[in-house]
Amino acid sequence: MEINSNVKTINTKNIIYIKMKISYRSLFLIISIFILISSCKKDVNKSYSFFVAGHSYGKPGTSDLGIYKTFKEKFPYINSIPYMKFGVLTGDIVQNPSEAGWDSIDADIKKLDLDVYFAVGNHDMRDRNLFEERYGITYYDMIINDDLFIILDPNIDEWNISGNQLEFFKTSVKKNYKKVDNIFVLFHQLLWKEDVRFKNVKVNSLEGKADTINFWTEIEPVLHKTNKPVYMIAGDIGAARWSGDYMYYSYDNIKLIASGMGEGIGDNFLIINIDEFKNVNIDILALQGDMNSLGNIENYVLP
Repeated sequence: MEINSNVKTINTKNIIYIKMKISYRSLFLIISIFILISSCKKDVNKSYSFFVAGHSYGKPGTSDLGIYKTFKEKFPYINSIPYMKFGVLTGDIVQNPSEAGWDSIDADIKKLDLDVYFAVGNHDMRDRNLFEERYGITYYDMIINDDLFIILDPNIDEWNISGNQLEFFKTSVKKNYKKVDNIFVLFHQLLWKEDVRFKNVKVNSLEGKADTINFWTEIEPVLHKTNKPVYMIAGDIGAARWSGDYMYYSYDNIKLIASGMGEGIGDNFLIINIDEFKNVNIDILALQGDMNSLGNIENYVLP
């Protein structure tokens, strides 16, 4: 039998190589698409918002339980905000601590579709044992979307952050500041009040304050040295005619902010928005009249 010499033999090795080459290209394409999608999702997830509300029991001298009524009326709005992740109540959450009072707070918070954290005030700590039995330790930290949050309790030592709490604070900052984009420190009392720059800022109360406190010697320098954007937010303001409603002061990498409610006129809370590039924008929302009438907190910068 004659063999046709024009017939070329098939090189199976080349076929295998070609198939493998195509397969590797397909695999590379799939991986690239996956990385791109994951990257996009990560960027989107970095956008988030949270609210901050000071003196949320509201008007002093009433027998009301639970969250201040006019603030509670804004809960549907808060629930509707895209990327709203959580909230922080910056102290004086209850007027007179009791099981019934805290039960009412818990019931109101359940109307929000998000977690709410407490930065306790002097009223809340009139029964520290009750609070700690229900909610645990009053100072803690957390990292959310690559931002560091530190909650402090100045009521432990007459507005001083000292002892174990001071060590906790310093450790948290040292451990985390290099790997986060922004630092938020939240507490009730306006701990910066002793500086002459803030002599005209009127607070709700000086209850429990020592003659001198260590904010400017122990707390501020630690945060200042990080060179990260630092937002310190207090909530003991806005309760009555003798106190201010809000304040904002900025220098270097530090922002000092206060906001609160209870008087009626001027009542407000904050919405903090962090965009996908980790820029921070703070809106101050009125509880009476046009909710957007107050604009941005930077409108109220101290001279």
